[in-house]
Amino acid sequence: MNIYTPILFSFLILFCTKPVSKEFEINTSPSAKKTEKHPDFNAYWYAGKAEITSYHLSQVRYGEIHEGTAINIFVTEDFLPEKQVKADYQNKKNVPILKLNSTKKFTTGIYPYALMTSTFSPIDTRKKTIKISFSSQEWCGNTFVQLNNRTDYEIHFYSYFESNSDRKINLKKDILENEIWNQLRISPKQLPTGKLKMIPSFEYLSLNHKKFKAYEANASFKEHKNLIVYHIQYPSLKRTLTIRASKTFPYTIENWQETISSRGKLLTTKGEKIKTIQSAYWNKNGVLDIEERKQLGLK
Repeated sequence: MNIYTPILFSFLILFCTKPVSKEFEINTSPSAKKTEKHPDFNAYWYAGKAEITSYHLSQVRYGEIHEGTAINIFVTEDFLPEKQVKADYQNKKNVPILKLNSTKKFTTGIYPYALMTSTFSPIDTRKKTIKISFSSQEWCGNTFVQLNNRTDYEIHFYSYFESNSDRKINLKKDILENEIWNQLRISPKQLPTGKLKMIPSFEYLSLNHKKFKAYEANASFKEHKNLIVYHIQYPSLKRTLTIRASKTFPYTIENWQETISSRGKLLTTKGEKIKTIQSAYWNKNGVLDIEERKQLGLK
C-alpha cells in the first residue's frame, strides 16, 4: 500500500457511494404529530382484503351533468421508496402505504370517458405521498400524468392536446389534494386546516387544462351528526370540494361534492355511496366472481 491509497479510498467513499434518500424521512418538526391510528386499524386494513365502494356519479363535463359510476378501492401495500413501485417481496426498506385507486366511468353524448387516479401514501402521515398517477381515456385520445416524490415533486404529463402537450414539471412539496383522501382514512383529525397552499387533484388540473402548481386554499374540518366533513375552497379557481365520511372507524367515504366553473356555469359533481364490501378482488377474476359486482350495484 502506498501513501495515496487512503486518499483514493476516501475519494471513492465520498463520490461513488449513493447517498441515502431523504425524501421519506419522518418529519420531526414540532408541527408534525405522530399518526393517531384507530386501535382497530391493523385488524381492518391488514386482513388480506381491499375495501371497495361503489358510487352513483353525477359528473360535470362540457357545461352539463353526465351520469355514471365511480369506484374507490382502498388497500394496504408494501412500497419500494426508490423504485416507487409495489414491492414483490418483504424488505426492511419497504414503506407501508395505503393506496387509493379511484375510477370513474361516464358518457358524454355519443362517447365514453374512463378516468383513474392512483395515490400511494405512507401509513405514517408525517411522510409525504410517494407517487400519484392519473389517466383519462376517451374517443378523442389519452392523457396520462405521473408524480414521483424525489428531491422535488417530479411530474411527467402527456396529452394529445397541443395546448396541453407533453411536459415535465418540478414542484415544491406542498400539500396534495389527492393525498387528502388517504389521510382521511388513516387519521381524519390530523387533516390540514386553515389557509394553506394545496396542489389540486390531478383529475381537475388535467381535464380543465389548469396549470400544475399549488394554489391558495382554505380548508376546514368539522363533525356533523354521524359524519365528518372536510371542505376545501380554492378562491382563484372558483372551485370547492367537500368530502363526507362516517365519524366512526373505518371512516368510510359516504359522498363528495366538487363545484367548478364549466363553460361559464358553476356546476357540481356528486358521488353518492351505493355499497361497500371487503374483497381480495385480485383473486376473483373468473366468470362466477361476477356476483360481487352485483353486490356493488354494478352491471
